[in-house]
Amino acid sequence: MKKIIVPILLFVLVMFPFVASAQIWDIIFGGGDDVEGPPDLDEDDMLEALERLTNWLFTILLITAVIFIIVAGFYFITAQGEPEKVKKARLFILWALIGVGVAVASVGLVALVRYIVEG
Repeated sequence: MKKIIVPILLFVLVMFPFVASAQIWDIIFGGGDDVEGPPDLDEDDMLEALERLTNWLFTILLITAVIFIIVAGFYFITAQGEPEKVKKARLFILWALIGVGVAVASVGLVALVRYIVEG
């Protein structure tokens, strides 16, 4: 059972962007049903679209990090002192923290680009 949970979770996380891609133009550009591809954008619209996309990615990365921390907690609880399971749990936490760092850096990078362009 344990060997099935992680691959299923990873499959769901990998498939999420493909399922959501049908709505990607609406999410990024805020259009309605009549949006059939990328509209003509000026500089402000492109920065706004980049900021929206980054906010969505930030949310997805944070949710993924929380899931990995929960899985790591499960491994810690069920480890019963086995070094391999404890090591695996620590790696899950390490990669979750790296994911949070990447998410925060992406939001900061978009803010920096907006400051440079508008500034």
